[in-house]
Parts: sequence; structure tokens; C-alpha cells
Amino acid sequence: MPVPRFFKASGRLCPMKLAVAGKGGVGKTSVTAWLGDYLARRGEDVWLVDADTALSLGQALGLPEEDIPVPLVKNTELIRERVGEGFIRLNPEVKDLPERLARKVGNLRLLVMGSIAAAGGGCACSANALLKALLAHLIIAGGQWVIVDLEAGVEHLGRGTVQSVDGLIVVSEPSLRSLRTAATISSLAKDMGLSRQALVINRAPDEFTLPEIAGLPPCAAVIPAFASLAHRQIVNPSVLDLPDRNEIDRFCQGIIARFTNGKE
Repeated sequence: MPVPRFFKASGRLCPMKLAVAGKGGVGKTSVTAWLGDYLARRGEDVWLVDADTALSLGQALGLPEEDIPVPLVKNTELIRERVGEGFIRLNPEVKDLPERLARKVGNLRLLVMGSIAAAGGGCACSANALLKALLAHLIIAGGQWVIVDLEAGVEHLGRGTVQSVDGLIVVSEPSLRSLRTAATISSLAKDMGLSRQALVINRAPDEFTLPEIAGLPPCAAVIPAFASLAHRQIVNPSVLDLPDRNEIDRFCQGIIARFTNGKE
């Protein structure tokens, strides 16, 4: 019987490239951090990419604010060096940038990119070219897991990059507005060629029943609201090392299994 696409002959998981999207405030950054931490503790080589305007993934991983790297989108000197001004280079050299810009957080690495909306006023063409080139390089390169925390939607990835991503995780709260946004994101991603998807319902109440909404991807996990996390967030933005970690790991296992033909 042939080995499934995402498994090595040894039975170990082959690295995947996943993007995490959803309506603002649904907890996609928490889900990104949980997945990265779970995989890293399994011994996997994991890169987490903060491509959201909120730039909160570093805090979710437990980094003090002063230790979080300056977002690439705000590094005007580097953007000018690699892309130029006026006549810009659309395919800048980026091979050295992941190791140069990443911050080690435990057993994983964090790359803070930001998004074009965070770049400030003026033309964002140069920043956009460098962001897209670096993200495409990470996604296409083999050998490691890459999990990208996106803004709502997947437009900024561009068609070519999306086609290289192995899967999209759409995070939603248990509300009609959030679920309808999730269905829109899912449909948009499918139009861009990304059909391998999973829905994650976050902060769900007990006995939650998913309503029938056209366009939603298959549900991979229904995560409750963790009281321990709610209490901690008042004084500490980290979402790791919670008393509920075993339960969180179980949800992460289910999400990963969605992209590995049900095996984990």
C-alpha cells in the first residue's frame, strides 16, 4: 500500500506548510501557537510566521514585548537593500533572511513579517515584493513545518504561493457572523486553488452544534473556552503551558490528522 503523501517511509510526519485564517479576534493566533508548540515538542522542525497586522504571535508564544523582532515590513533599510527604489526587483534574494531574522522560541522559530496594512502610508510595492518573496521561499523550501498566521482572508499570499501551501486552517467562533466569514474565506481559498482545508471552532460552549452553512470546510476540532487561559490573559499574553495542555494537544492532533489522511 503506498505511503500517504504527508508521511515518510519511517511513519514520521512529513513537514507541511499550513496557513491559518479567520475573522479578527477568533483566536487564530492562539491556534497557530498551540499547533507550533505541539509539533515542536514532538521533535519537528517548526517555523511560525506572523503575517498579521496585530503582530501578537510573539506574545502568544511567551516572548516579552522588547524581545519580539521588528517586523520585516517595517525594516525599510533591508527592504531598500533587497528590493530597491523606483524600479524595484520583483524577485529579490531572500535565502539568507529566514535564519537571519528568525527568533528562537523554545524548540521552534518565529519570523515576524507583518502585513502591508502595517507598513504605514505611501506606496507599499517594495515591502510587498519582499514579503511575498520571503513567504514563498519558506513555503516552497522543504524540510520544515511552516505555519503562517494570516490576516482575515488569503488574498495577500497571491495565487502562486497559495498553490504551494499544503492546507488552510479556518478558525471561527461559534457565531453566525464568524461562521459566515469563515465560509467566505474558505470559498475564496478554493477559488485560488487551495481545496485542502479544515475548520476549527474556538471557544465553543458545551454541546455546541455546528449549523449548516454553505461553503464551510470540514470541521477538524471544536475547542472549548479554557478558564485557565481566560484568567491568565489578564496578566500574561502567553497561551502556552496551560493546565489544559493535554486537551489542547488532543485538538492539535485532530487538526493535523485532517491533513494527513486521518493518521497522526
